[in-house]
Amino acid sequence: MADIALSPPLVTGHKSLSDVTGDVCRPMERRPGLAWWAAFVVAFSMLSLGMAAIGYEIATGVGTWGLNTTVGWAFDITNFVFWIGIGHAGTLISAILFLFRQRWRTGVNRAAEAMTLFAVMCAGLFPVIHMGRPWFAYWIFPYPNFRGSLWINFRSPLAWDAFAISTYFIISATFWYVGLIPDLATIRDRAKPGLRKQIFSILSLGWDGAYKTWNRYEMVYLLLAGLATPLVVSVHTIVSWDFATSVIPGWHATIFPPYFVAGAIFSGMAMVLTLMIIARKTMGLEAYINQRHLDVMSKLIIATGSIVGLAYLTEFFVAQYGSNRYEQFVFLNRAGGPFAWAYWTMVSCNVITPQVLWFRKIRHSWTMVFIITIFVNIGMWFERFVIIVTSLHRDYLPASWASYRPTSIEIAILIGSFGLFFTLFLIFCRVLPVIAMAEIKGVLKHGAAHGEAH
Repeated sequence: MADIALSPPLVTGHKSLSDVTGDVCRPMERRPGLAWWAAFVVAFSMLSLGMAAIGYEIATGVGTWGLNTTVGWAFDITNFVFWIGIGHAGTLISAILFLFRQRWRTGVNRAAEAMTLFAVMCAGLFPVIHMGRPWFAYWIFPYPNFRGSLWINFRSPLAWDAFAISTYFIISATFWYVGLIPDLATIRDRAKPGLRKQIFSILSLGWDGAYKTWNRYEMVYLLLAGLATPLVVSVHTIVSWDFATSVIPGWHATIFPPYFVAGAIFSGMAMVLTLMIIARKTMGLEAYINQRHLDVMSKLIIATGSIVGLAYLTEFFVAQYGSNRYEQFVFLNRAGGPFAWAYWTMVSCNVITPQVLWFRKIRHSWTMVFIITIFVNIGMWFERFVIIVTSLHRDYLPASWASYRPTSIEIAILIGSFGLFFTLFLIFCRVLPVIAMAEIKGVLKHGAAHGEAH
């Protein structure tokens, strides 16, 4: 009882079970407001711009990008690694924190899981359009075919990415859908007779809320959480191997797997906070996404950001301590070469900016945390850009050195990926519960004694 009394409440406002259902379902049952439509129009316009740019690129060729013989990877792979990283926070919050019985996750896990799926969709675009002939993208999968002895090259990083993305998406989608089933049944029971009720009746798979049903559901959810947990480490580890298995200075580093995983959680956690701070205010969810969520997730950003900062220092130390002068040159070139502005933007956003979260007053300010998360996401995009471009644009032969500048087509595709992400997230907020009602009801009284004392 002492622990309960000292724990801050997970849900504020003395909410009842019916209050939870009403608060979460109300945004889906009423017509969207002007703010939602304005956001949707902006997001869909960004998506349309990106789709037009992709269509032009496919029709014309990858020569529309700013790539050259020296810098063969740039914006597209940067965006791919960035979006894969964004998707990692969903699995972290949903699976790992569930296994560790962290009850505070219940306020943000549903939106984080959805964010994972949308981010993986955005990531999957870039390896496909990078192929040059995306209509043959299905060739990357090892399936029985009639093309003679043609088979995929299992040593190719492109094949690893295909397996990583597809596996991660399937497991994440399954885990997300299973967690939705009790809430889909609640929406079914509230819906008026008609098409909407029929759709949710099908999606809820005949959920009846019986003890046996709940028992089986919790067992399946636990098994899926255990299955999904290794993906947090394995998927971005595979992405890091795209670089680490090469012989290019600045890439072939054994620190890449843990470095990429920590960075992915760092950027993903920042994006979750960015979205949930907006959703909290616009959808009236202040009672369910409160000060405790802000405090705990800010601390996770400090922890993972510190790991990323340590990785930056370790890379420099290993390069200077070793005897490989090419490796030494790459890191000195990053900090003082033509792309030094990108490197110091990365360091400022990822290492310096999050340190202000050590101060309790800033950590408890919604506005300050929102601004910091924006800087973190900018910094993490630049991290991937710096790793890729600065390791390529000056190679072993000075005669082949070349610069890189993104074209308007590449910038439009990047904008379009953000448009796809936000369009899908806005639609999700309209048609499905942003908060996991069943899980929130299970922790409704947690910390109630503390709340009443105050």
